[in-house]
Amino acid sequence: MPQHRRLKYFVALSIDGFIAGPDGGDPSGWWPITDDYIDFIRTDYPETLPGPARDAMGIAGPGLHFDTVIEGRRSFELGLATGLPDAYPHLRHLVVSSTLGAYPESAVEIVSDDPVGRVRDLKGEQGKDIWLVGGGTLASSLRSEIDELIIKLGPLTLGTGVPLWGSESDFNTEIWTNTEVRAFPGGMTLLRFERAGDDRQTVVD
Repeated sequence: MPQHRRLKYFVALSIDGFIAGPDGGDPSGWWPITDDYIDFIRTDYPETLPGPARDAMGIAGPGLHFDTVIEGRRSFELGLATGLPDAYPHLRHLVVSSTLGAYPESAVEIVSDDPVGRVRDLKGEQGKDIWLVGGGTLASSLRSEIDELIIKLGPLTLGTGVPLWGSESDFNTEIWTNTEVRAFPGGMTLLRFERAGDDRQTVVD
């Protein structure tokens, strides 16, 4: 039976449920960067590092889990603000936005409508899994397609900000099965959840 390509929401989260502050800025402004956290990302998920960070760490080669990344306009613009038209040049990079135009200086694909349909098309292709960066609004619109939540739970609270599913998400109860809990000395806890009772094939990393 062929492997089912999966959409995974791999994201940093505060104890009180926020993926970003009220301004929607990069979590690096509040996320505790500890040595064990850096080692975890470099060893387990090196493809989730932006291109310049990979270069600085001497990381090359294909991703371990993902070969494709998808994000919303606001997340994408965080990279643009630092001069990066493509923060993940080592991955196939899609940005969901109805207002952005094409970026000929990079290989980024702009998805102007029907992100659910585009993700379903991606799942039907051969390849590794698809990394959903965020933000919350896009994650909410893709909730039906998310096969796994991989949450980097930080040892801190923000009080307010952008929730995991965005600020305008509909009420919708979904049951998830916890498949991993891993605590790190620096305070982060890695949590992995798969859809409970999902008849889609489970692929073990």
